[in-house]
Amino acid sequence: MSGSLNSSKQNGLNHTGCGGAEYNQRLEPRLGSEFLPISRSELIKKGIDQLDFIYVSGDAYVDHPSFGAAIITRVLEHSGFSVGFIAQPDWRRDSDFTRLGRPRLAFLVSSGNIDSMVAHYTVAKKRRDFDAYSPGNKPGKRPDRAVTVYTRALKRLYPEVPVLIGGLEASLRRFAHYDYWEDCVKPSVLFESGADLLMFGMGENCVVELAKRLRDGQSIDSIRDVRGTCYLCPTAETPYGGVECPSFEQVKGSKELYARACRLQYDNQDEVYGRMLLQRHGDRMLVQNPPPLSLDASELDLVYSLPYTRTYHPVYEAQGGVPAISEVRFSITHNRGCFGFCNFCSIALHQGRRVTARSHESVIAEARLLTSLPDFKGYINDVGGPTANFRQPSCRKQLTEGLCKGRKCLAPKPCSCLEADHSDYLQLLRELRSLPGVKKVFIRSGIRYDYLLEDKSEEFLTELIKHHISGQLRVAPEHCSGAVLDRMGKPHIEAYKRFKKSFDEINKRIGREQYVLPYLMSSHPGSTLKDAVELALFLRDQSLRLEQVQDFYPTPGTISTCMYYTGLDPYTMKPVYVARDPEDKAMQRALLQYYLPANRKRVIRALRLAGREDLIGTGRGCLVRPEAGDTVRAAGCLHSRTALKNRGSGADNGKKKKKR
Repeated sequence: MSGSLNSSKQNGLNHTGCGGAEYNQRLEPRLGSEFLPISRSELIKKGIDQLDFIYVSGDAYVDHPSFGAAIITRVLEHSGFSVGFIAQPDWRRDSDFTRLGRPRLAFLVSSGNIDSMVAHYTVAKKRRDFDAYSPGNKPGKRPDRAVTVYTRALKRLYPEVPVLIGGLEASLRRFAHYDYWEDCVKPSVLFESGADLLMFGMGENCVVELAKRLRDGQSIDSIRDVRGTCYLCPTAETPYGGVECPSFEQVKGSKELYARACRLQYDNQDEVYGRMLLQRHGDRMLVQNPPPLSLDASELDLVYSLPYTRTYHPVYEAQGGVPAISEVRFSITHNRGCFGFCNFCSIALHQGRRVTARSHESVIAEARLLTSLPDFKGYINDVGGPTANFRQPSCRKQLTEGLCKGRKCLAPKPCSCLEADHSDYLQLLRELRSLPGVKKVFIRSGIRYDYLLEDKSEEFLTELIKHHISGQLRVAPEHCSGAVLDRMGKPHIEAYKRFKKSFDEINKRIGREQYVLPYLMSSHPGSTLKDAVELALFLRDQSLRLEQVQDFYPTPGTISTCMYYTGLDPYTMKPVYVARDPEDKAMQRALLQYYLPANRKRVIRALRLAGREDLIGTGRGCLVRPEAGDTVRAAGCLHSRTALKNRGSGADNGKKKKKR
């Protein structure tokens, strides 16, 4: 393959050589005064005859660095290209796609910040009645499978104009993948949509390199060597040196081959050792080039210094604005990547496992900008990212050798090579707290408490409790069963209990009354009814009552979704129990809220099926009261199954209990 695979840094955002005051001045965040053009009249006003790129998005237009579309368009603008924005076009009307005319170089297409099917449907496949990424929170502003629908419309209207697809929906559907909503294996979205090229992962360097090549006259069909891209070619033109996955036809027909393909795909997502991947689709070959290189600190600083307006386009004001901006408007992203690598999470396949972080100067400059905004009230809502307390790689070895293939840094136990150190993050938070106009700096992104426990100092945890939470801290143990946690790629529950103990002790020492609220998940692959009962008992013993319960959602591309579809663990090829029956899933979910009267019948049924009738009763430790006329003991719930087996008939036993 040609040299561009090793030269993305030179062709992208790298600013090595910019030094001192000049460098800092260039990275001082600026508040943009103008949005990108969204109409023909705005093009005329700006004196633009033809745009270089037109970005088509399934989200409303929000020009904030928490939105991928805003970053990509501002990066292109910074690199000297003109860009227009078509937000949530009506896919039933051609005029919505032609409003900005024909771009000189290409269309860029994304479904938005999340997969369009996840945006539209609950895990029960029911249509959602809201969409936070649409004006006024109203659903129905984008089609199902938005990337495919938009691309097909553009290729029909402008067949000679390249269409480049990217964002989460495209990235996670780049291979043949299981689609939960149709309950089948679908081909790569590149194949199905008819796009010319797919950009996966974090696309800043990738899109700039593609833009420069297109500007220089290179045809899109000839660009086959850019990291972070996928393309289709005739099988006779398949490049040498790639790792071939089982074909679309094979993975559609064999769950075992699907699982093997999943492992190959994950094992080659490391930017150091990841190889080219191939997957045949009929008479064409899908080629995935090696993953994009992570942006270093100077590149991240540049990305976050660009002149975002940091709000939604004023055209939405009359419709109530765009709700998704409310949580992030006064939040700061300081890092990228996550070596936590949970099996149900898409970050490893999209953003990558290698952690990189912005400089203190860049983050503090953004905080100063926030304090200058007229509606800033003194509260920075978050200083986080995929995982808030990661600001460095998990170990130095990965910088030259990559992250360990097929292994996790934190699960089931922390790796002996793990370097846990919060001193840099702690110093950054202290600097932010001291800024004039800042009353409070919150951390609302996920905290990896298992990583925090490996830090020999309690300094960060103490200051986190003192300064950066408000009454409660949400963390994600996800389950308590060791067997289920192993399938999730999470640490065992003992780590959570250790953390909870430290949290409570520090709060007591400093005179605070604050709480840990755990995120928990039902019906993840590997979770049986007995595991769900174990989780209910954990909640009982922890005196926890959950307001919400999250069912496992089989989103495209994750390892957990592979387990859900195949019933196999792709790393061991051993069978995995999967709760697919709606009633099985409903019982597991009900057990997590066993105390709700509406769940009583379902909880009783679940306990009987799990062989835990000893937990049905009115005594101490029981999960649920029996129904009227039920033969199960109504008083004095016993904890031992032996006692349950030794009891007489339900009616007699109840009388004896009353006499005692």
